[in-house]
Amino acid sequence: MIGLRYKSHPWHGIEIGKQAPEVVTSFIEIIPSDTVKYEVDKSTGYLKVDRPQKFSNIVPALYGFIPQTYCKNHVANLCMDRTGRTDILGDDDPLDICVLTEREITHGDIIVKAIPIGGFRMIDNGEADDKIIAVLTYDDVYGNWNDISQLPASIVNRLKHYFLTYKQLPGTQQQCEITHVYGREEALEVIRASQQDYAEAYGNLEDVMSLTLLEMMTFGQRQQEILKAL
Repeated sequence: MIGLRYKSHPWHGIEIGKQAPEVVTSFIEIIPSDTVKYEVDKSTGYLKVDRPQKFSNIVPALYGFIPQTYCKNHVANLCMDRTGRTDILGDDDPLDICVLTEREITHGDIIVKAIPIGGFRMIDNGEADDKIIAVLTYDDVYGNWNDISQLPASIVNRLKHYFLTYKQLPGTQQQCEITHVYGREEALEVIRASQQDYAEAYGNLEDVMSLTLLEMMTFGQRQQEILKAL
């Protein structure tokens, strides 16, 4: 009943999906027509304005994150294993995802089902910041592609250009790098690693919430007993 009355937190309260990682629920924060970068406020779960999009950098696909994922040690270790580096940390955020579709979706703050087909191994200031590339389920055009290797090079290059430049100001040094473009199987491996990180960091949320609810009910009963005794 509490879940029916109150809005679920997009990161913690929305299920990743029973078919994960092959099919994942994705929370969309921004769409290609947005001139402002929105992102979920971790405390409240509502969208907030992060910053105006820099110059002409417009996200070329639906962009958001996969609920109940977290980029910490397992994701960082996977990045270090693949790159040979030893100085990578997780970025302490849910796993980012771009969802390709031929349909015009007019606003963010929505959830969609998506099929991962690959990803970018991106490092941002020494932090693992993978970008999963996916297609919208049942999409008439993009739904025919099962791996990022099947995408036209122009689409992949457009996505890479956005992520390499969306934080950069003229005259400043580039802070993001994409070391690999990987296919579907490795994308699923990254998602599984982020699920492990989430389970270790937040896996006891249900237990904590249940205990808190029980304490509230006990307190309420005790309060009624005290009031009756007055």
